[in-house]
Amino acid sequence: MHSLFSGSLVPKSLTLGRKGLVLAVLGGYLLTPTETIAQVRLPKLVSNGMVLQRDTKVNIWGWAKPSEKVALKFNGKTYQATTGPAGKWQISLPALKAGGPYQMDITASNNITLKDVYVGDVWLCSGQSNMETPMSRVRDKYPQEVAQANNPRIRQFTVPLTYAFKGPQTDLTGGSWVGADPQSILQFSAVAYFFAKEISAKYQVPVGIIKDAVGGSPAEAWLSAEALKQFPTYEQQGAKYRDSALVAGIKQREGAAVADWYKRLHQTDQGEAPGQTKWSAVGYDASSWATMNVPGYWADQTPLGQVNGVMWFRKEVEVPASMVGKPARLELGTLVDADSTYINGLLVGTTGYQYPPRKYDFGPNVLKAGKNVIVVRLISNGGRGGFTMGKNYQLTGGGQTIDLRGLWQYKLGATMQPTPGTTTFQYQPGGLYNGMIAPVLPYAVKGVLWYQGESNAGHPEDYQALLTSLITDWRAHKQQPNMPFIYAQLPNFMAVKKEPSESGWAALRDAQRRTLAVPNTGMAVLMDVGEWNDIHPLDKQTVGHRLALAAQSVAYGEKKIVSMGPLYQSMQVNGNKVTISFTNTGSGLVAKGGDNLQYFAIAGADNKYVWANAKIEGNKVVVWSDQVPQPVSVRYAWADNPEGTKLYNKEGLPASTFQTK
Repeated sequence: MHSLFSGSLVPKSLTLGRKGLVLAVLGGYLLTPTETIAQVRLPKLVSNGMVLQRDTKVNIWGWAKPSEKVALKFNGKTYQATTGPAGKWQISLPALKAGGPYQMDITASNNITLKDVYVGDVWLCSGQSNMETPMSRVRDKYPQEVAQANNPRIRQFTVPLTYAFKGPQTDLTGGSWVGADPQSILQFSAVAYFFAKEISAKYQVPVGIIKDAVGGSPAEAWLSAEALKQFPTYEQQGAKYRDSALVAGIKQREGAAVADWYKRLHQTDQGEAPGQTKWSAVGYDASSWATMNVPGYWADQTPLGQVNGVMWFRKEVEVPASMVGKPARLELGTLVDADSTYINGLLVGTTGYQYPPRKYDFGPNVLKAGKNVIVVRLISNGGRGGFTMGKNYQLTGGGQTIDLRGLWQYKLGATMQPTPGTTTFQYQPGGLYNGMIAPVLPYAVKGVLWYQGESNAGHPEDYQALLTSLITDWRAHKQQPNMPFIYAQLPNFMAVKKEPSESGWAALRDAQRRTLAVPNTGMAVLMDVGEWNDIHPLDKQTVGHRLALAAQSVAYGEKKIVSMGPLYQSMQVNGNKVTISFTNTGSGLVAKGGDNLQYFAIAGADNKYVWANAKIEGNKVVVWSDQVPQPVSVRYAWADNPEGTKLYNKEGLPASTFQTK
C-alpha cells in the first residue's frame, strides 16, 4: 500500500516547508498551503512549571491557524476561544486561588499538556546588574541558603537578553520555569530570591520570579516608543538603530576593530612571544622584574603610569605540605580589567572584565609542597589597571590560608592604546522594552521589582522623569493603572570624601526618593549595604528583605507595617537653625550607635554646603552650623558613599538621602 505522500502521488513541486506546514490529502485533493492545519503554539512564558497570578484575571494566549477553535482545560473547567485573522487567540481565566501543582490542557488541531503549574504571586524583576546578580555570586556569603534551597514553590523564569528596535516583539527568544533547589538556585537573581522567599513564607503562597534584567542597562532602554516621545534626545538616539543595515555595519566594523586590537595585543605581548619561555611558566627567570604592592593600581605605584595593554604579575609563595593534595581556591578580589591566572604554569581561571570576583577553585594536583608560583596576565583596556583595594587576596586549602597581599613582581608585556569603543546595542533607548518587556506584558503579575540607576548616575537630572515615565508606561501597557512598583534605591559606593561635595549617586538617590510621589510605589533604602570598592555589593538578603517590607505595604495592604525608613517631609527655618520633619518615623527616630548624627550639610543663599550639627528632637531633626547664619537648604547623606549614616527609625530602617530644595 502506498503512503499518501509516496512519490507517485505527490508532484515533486510540492514539498513540506520547514515552518511546519502540513499538506494533507482529503478526498483525492491536495490542500493548498493556505488551507493547511497550523499547530497551536504557546509563548515561552506559558509553559511547564509556570506560576499563575492568584486573585485576578489571568490571560493565557498563543497562536494557531486563523479561525481555529482552541479549548483550554484547567482545574476542572474548560474555556474556549477562536483565533482571529492574525492567528492569535487569548483565553481569560477567572480569579484563581493559590495552590498547585495543576495540569493545563490546550487542544486545537493538536494537544499541549502543561504540567506542574502553580497559582500564587508573580513578580516581574527588572533593572540592571544588581537585580541580575545570581546567587552563585554570593554563595560564599550565604552557604546555608544555597544548601537548603529545596523549595519548588519558588520558581524563576529567566528572560534571555534580546533587544529590538523595529517594534515590540510578540514572544521571548527562550526561557523556562525552574524551581529552587541547591543547583538551580545558583542562577536565581539573589535579590529576587530573598524577596520571594520572604513573601512566600509570610503569605504561604507559591512565588514566581520573572528575571528580566540586563547588566549596565540605563532606564531609557526599558521605555516604549510612546514613552520615549517625552525624551526627544533619547528618542532620536534610538530611532537610528531601526535601520538593520546600519546596525549590521556598525557591528561588523566595531567587531573587526576590537578583534584587531586583541590580535595586535597578542602579537606584541612579550610574555607570550614565540621561541622563548612563556612568562607564565614555572621555569621562567623573573629575577629582574620590579615589584609593587598588591592590592593597588600600577598607575599609582610604578613609574609606568596609566599605561594600557598587558601587565604580568608574579608571586612566589611557600605552601605547606598540609595544603597539598587537596582542592583549593585562589581569591584575587576583583581585577581591572581581564585576567588569565596561572599556578605553577597551569591555567586556573580567566575572567573577561573587571566586575566579577576572582574566586578560582582548582583540583588537588596543582599545589606542591614548598615554592609555588602564581602568575597573573592582566589586560587593561583603557583606565587604571590593577588589583582592587580592600578585597581578599589569598590562597586557601586544607583549612589553611596564605595571605597574598604585599610585594608582587611585575613586568609590562605590551603597551596599547585603549580598546576601540563599541556600541552596546542593548543599552540604546527602547531596545530592551521591545525585546524583553513587550513579550511579557500579557502575563499577569502581582507587581514589579526594580533595581536600576547606576548607569544613569552620570546624568541624574532626568532620572525622576525617566522612572516616573517607565512606571506609567508599563502600567498602561499592562492595563494595570495601580500595579505595585517597588524599587531599590542606590546604595553607598566609591571612596568616602571628607568634605561635602556634589554627587551624581546622591542626586540619583534623591530622584528615586522623589519618585515615591507616584501612587502605589515603594522604595528600599540601601545606604548601609553598599561596599565602597564594589558596584555589586554582596548583601542581597537585606535588599530582598527591605523590598519585601515595601511590597507588604504597597502590594499586600499591610498598612500597619513600618515598610521604609524616615523620608524627608518639610523644613522650617528659625534663625540659624532648620527643623526637619519626616514621614515613616515608625516608633521614633534614633541615631544608630548612640553617637552624633553625621552627613547633614547646610547652605545659605550662596549654595555652599558645610557639615552641620544635627540632633534629634522628638520625631524631628534640628540642623545648624555657626558658619551659616541664614540657612536656606539642608542635605542629608549627599555623597557617593555616605558611609556611617546614623539616622534610622527604631524599626532599624535607614533614612533616605534628601535635599530640601
